[in-house]
This record gives sequence, structure tokens and C-alpha cells, in this order.
Amino acid sequence: MGLVKTLAETDPFSQLPTEVCAEINRAASVRKFPAQTHIFNQHDPPSGYLYVIKSGIVEIVVLTPGGVEMIVDYRKEGSFFGGTPIFTDQGYTAGARTAKETECYLIPQQVLVETARSYPHITEYFTKAVYSRIRNLYADMVSEHAQSTLAQVEAYPFKKRLSEIMTTPVDTCSPETPVKDLAVQMTRRGIGAILVCTKNNRLSGIVTEHDLVAKVLARDNIDCSTATAAEVMTTKPHSMSPDTFMYEAAAFMMGQRIKHLPVLDRGEIVGIVTLQDLMKYRSQKSMLLVGNISKARTIEDLIAARSEIVKVAKALLSESRSHVETMEIISYIHHRIIRRAYEIVLNDLQRQGKQLPNIKHCFIIMGSGGRKEMLLGPDQDNGFIYEDFADERRGEVDAFFVPFAEKLVSALARIGYPRCKGKVMADNPLWRGRLAEWQARIGDWISVPEPQKVRYSSIFFDFMPIAGDATLCQDLGDIVHLHIKNHPIFLYHMMELDFKHKVPLSLIGRFTLERGKEHKGMLSLKQAGSIFIVDCVRMFLLEQQIDATTTSERIDQLVKLRIFTAETAEHIKAAFEAFTFLRLRNEIALSEQGKFPTHYLDPYSLSKNEQDLLKEAYRVASKLQDSTKRHFSKVIS
Repeated sequence: MGLVKTLAETDPFSQLPTEVCAEINRAASVRKFPAQTHIFNQHDPPSGYLYVIKSGIVEIVVLTPGGVEMIVDYRKEGSFFGGTPIFTDQGYTAGARTAKETECYLIPQQVLVETARSYPHITEYFTKAVYSRIRNLYADMVSEHAQSTLAQVEAYPFKKRLSEIMTTPVDTCSPETPVKDLAVQMTRRGIGAILVCTKNNRLSGIVTEHDLVAKVLARDNIDCSTATAAEVMTTKPHSMSPDTFMYEAAAFMMGQRIKHLPVLDRGEIVGIVTLQDLMKYRSQKSMLLVGNISKARTIEDLIAARSEIVKVAKALLSESRSHVETMEIISYIHHRIIRRAYEIVLNDLQRQGKQLPNIKHCFIIMGSGGRKEMLLGPDQDNGFIYEDFADERRGEVDAFFVPFAEKLVSALARIGYPRCKGKVMADNPLWRGRLAEWQARIGDWISVPEPQKVRYSSIFFDFMPIAGDATLCQDLGDIVHLHIKNHPIFLYHMMELDFKHKVPLSLIGRFTLERGKEHKGMLSLKQAGSIFIVDCVRMFLLEQQIDATTTSERIDQLVKLRIFTAETAEHIKAAFEAFTFLRLRNEIALSEQGKFPTHYLDPYSLSKNEQDLLKEAYRVASKLQDSTKRHFSKVIS
């Protein structure tokens, strides 16, 4: 993508005339940076350039208070970085490091400053990004909370991405390469695998030491002197992207029993990771937890694993990195436990002689679990989707899945996932059914939007597969989009119900606390906090017929669609992170006191800075509510 086109599609430059973008293009230079090169470091003096990525990947890195370098963002083709010093005369607030060979346009500071004199919105864009009150409050609070270097090192493997540990460049060969040459290359290089690729660096297959032994040496019908890579390679090998978390890759490789994992960026080979690379961190408690879950044989094993999550959460909380990302990691562990519980209960039933019907089915979770936004005390929101089997098979299906659902819900409750008070669980017939039955159910919710039905939909619309055939989930998603497209007024009714609850902040800036006996004098950071952001963002996404899992990903999609500006999105994300941080810290404290972790706390027990942050987060949520209400009120006007 050329620089002029990139600027035309990127805020704040998209508002500039074409001829101005052309002038910037003429002033810019192009520079290549090798992989794993620090273009600049945190607190370095300004280089005098804004960097726009022509090709490659750049990691934005910061140092935690304990001195550990952490990746906080990834920038790809068309993105820019290094803008903070251009208009503030400050050093870099974060470093920039290439994850692969990267080519950048370098736009001189002088050109940008001169352009900004005629188009002041450019200066405003960069300075607002730097001086956002809620982002600064959040950063200050997290920095104050940062714990010992030991705790940070304990969490570090969970935060590492494949781009940080992968081997690059990769040893490759063509499909025509003789097997004998591959063996020589592996021996000389001391490696266990070579990637087979086409001329344009696209992956065709992988040849491992095991392939050479099993497919060449152990067979009599292959000629070692003439055999080629194409004849012995494993085609279509599993791969992952460079921004995949290390813990996810480790769990996947152990589950698939593979030792080598190619790393691809939009189909291009950028690195390779071995199981040995990942196991260097195997001694860490957090990585052991993921391994222990996959090895669990009983529900008691999972109860023990579930109790360890608080230790991982505490280690992750110590880092000055996005705590929304921390929430996603915690959700990943919960998902692994829930999936393993499903497998154990299923195996127990089959050992008892129960026959699993030969139909496609999918076990789904909903609500915060479906958004990958679980913390320490999530309850159950789950169900079953079946393919559209014939009516005469109903008895056979129910004979297995009714007791399966009852035993699974009971097992999850034993592990530490409380039953849903609203009975949104697989043992409730309302949350099981064939695709056609789900379609009728969803159609009824949307076409007759009574309050209870709208509440059901708010939980259900955030669903994702945990076990079984995930294509059923995709089909169900298509059904949801079709119904909403045909009944857009439903989103107005959803908005009306959600907005009966206002942020708990008075006009004079005092917190509005609970009056009921159970939580008197407290407020909920979920039901009277993050849920305001979750609900609003979900409504916009449903209207646009777009799929994205986490709230943060959804906000990014809405920026791309120009529903939110980049500045608005930044404020919403900072507010969401603030709610998440305060809630997670509170849940950890309750767990360590032997109490069940909840999202209720006394806001006046917080420090002055933390109270200011919480109030600012509520103000952001309130503004989002107002703009959402104005937008969806147009549906009926």
C-alpha cells in the first residue's frame, strides 16, 4: 500500500486534501529494519520522524517497574508509531521493535508540524492521545500497584507471544529438494525440522526428523537417493500467527502432539517455534496449571486446578500491561477447565454404557465466558446446540443429553462455577435444542421483545463453542444476524431495557451505593460498571452484522467501520480496563480472605486516585450510554 493511500485511510490524516498527502509523500523517506531490531527504546530522545509501516510487523514494548520488557501492542502494514514526541517534545513513552523484517516510511517532524499549522486537528489528535485523563489515571494506578520483579517474572511466560521466542529466519527448502540434502542440512544446523515452501514464501509442508525416520529409513519402497521433500513432507501443517500467546501455543502443541509449529503472518512464513522452546518456561507455575488441566482425570483434579487460578491472576495483575488482556488469559484457563469437565463427564457416561447419539452437537458458553471476559468468580451460562435431526430420534437424543447436561452442570458447580440464578444452563430445556428450535426461540425473543426475553438475548448473544462441532455455532450466529436484520427495532428495545440502569454517580460526583441488605453501602463493578460498556458496544456490533469476540476487539471493529473515532475508542477502552483492574484486584483480595470473589466493593475504601479513576470511568460509560441511546432512538423515528 502506498503512503498516500495509507494516509487517506488513516486518522487523523484522512481529513487532509489529496495534494497535502502527496506533499507528505514527497518529503518521506523509506528505510528497512532487520527482524528483532529496536527502532527506538522507551524514553529515547525523539528521532524526528513519524514511522508508517509499509510492510512487516512492529511490537510496541514498555518496561514494567521491575525492568521486564513487555509487548503492549502490535502494529502492522498501514499503521503508524512514534508520534508522541512530534507534538509534545517528550521522549518516547514506549519502544518499538520489529517482529520480522520491516520497511517503514519516515515522515519528517518538520513536515508534520507545518501541515498541522493549517490543519490543527492533527495536533489535537496526537496531544489528546497523550493527555487522555482516564488513560493517565489508569496508568498511574497500575504503576502504583506493580509488585516485585519475582511476581512479574512468574507472569512473564503467560504474556510472551510467539514473535518474542520464535526462530527467524527459518530454514526452508523447495518441494524438489532431495531428502538426502535435507538430512545433511538438519545435521549441520542442529535442527529438527525444515519448512517446505513455494517460491513466494508460502508454506507447502514440513519435514521433521520423525518424517525422515518413519517415511524414508523405515520403509523399503522408497529410494533415499531420489526421494524429495514433497514425497515425505507433512502437508498442511498446523500454524499460528506471531501475536499468538505462548501459553495458547503450548497447550495446542501438547494437545496435538506436535513438536514444531510454523509461524505465519497473513500466509507468509515468519518463524518457527519448537515445543522445546516453549518448555523452557515449563517450570513456571502458571504454565504448569495449563498442563495439569489437560492431564486431569477426575473432577477432583479440576477442583484443584480451579483453585490455582487466583495465583495466576495475582501474578498477571502485577504487570503494567492491559488488564483486559489479563482477563482473556484467565478466561482461557476457565475454558480449558470447562472443556475438560465436559470430556470427563462424557467419558464417564460412555463407560457406564450410555451411547452418544450419532448427531452433530456443540456445547456452548454464553455471557462473559462467550466474550472471553471471565474473572475469578464466574457462574454458569451454557447450553447445547444440535443439528436438525428427525423428530423420531428425540427419545434417543434426550435419553443421552438430558442426564449428560444434568451431570455436567452439577460437575461444574462442584468445580467452583455456581449455577446461574436465572437457570441459563444446559440442564434447562430452554437452553438445549436443534438449530431449527433455536431459530424459533431467537425469532420469538426478537419479534416479541418482552423484558425477560431481552434479558435472555443479552446473555445469549455472547456465545461461543467450548466442545463439539463449532460449525453449529457459526450457523446459529447467522440466524441471529438474519433475525436482527429483519427486526432492527429489537435493538431499540434492548437499549431501552439496558438503560433503565444508570451509572451510579450523582450530579455532584458522589457514588450512588446499593441499599439492599446483601450489598448495602457497596456498588457492583460489573452490573453497575463494565456492563454499561459491554452492552452498548454489543448493540452497535449487532447492528453492523459483524462478529468479534471480546469487547476490546468489538471496539476496534467499530473504529474500522468509523462508528467510533480512534479517540472515543481509546477513552472507552481505558474505562473498561479501569473497571477490569479494580474488579480483579478486589476479587483476588476476597479470595485470599477465603471469601467467594464478587464484583461488589465499597468505593470509599479506594484511594483518592482510584476513586477519581472510577468516577472518570463512569463518566465515559455515561457518555457512551447517551450516544448509544441517541443512535438507536433513530430506529423508531
